[in-house]
Amino acid sequence: MTDKAPRRIAGIVPATGERPIFEVGDRVRVMTREPVGHYRVPTYLRGKVGVVDAVIEPAAVDNEEEAYGRNAGSRRHYYRISVPMTSIWPGYAGSPRDDLRIEVFETWLERI
Repeated sequence: MTDKAPRRIAGIVPATGERPIFEVGDRVRVMTREPVGHYRVPTYLRGKVGVVDAVIEPAAVDNEEEAYGRNAGSRRHYYRISVPMTSIWPGYAGSPRDDLRIEVFETWLERI
């Protein structure tokens, strides 16, 4: 992770996935999808709301597409998100401040 914003040059359009679409502090929801085959998001997190804790740099290949040989080198970002344990596990007996931090690929997150 880097604290510096990338240098921007007027008139230059970045490629898809070159810049992260979320920033630290953004509220996001883990999408609820039912893909067939290989996927990397735990089912218990689908539909849950969290906050972006970190943008993982550099961008990486989509491991779900890579598993099927369809990636062709395209890169996007992973994000470490923080999800309250009380929203994941009903009746959670720990502190209401406890959270789960997990890295999720960009294609699984939506802004709320």
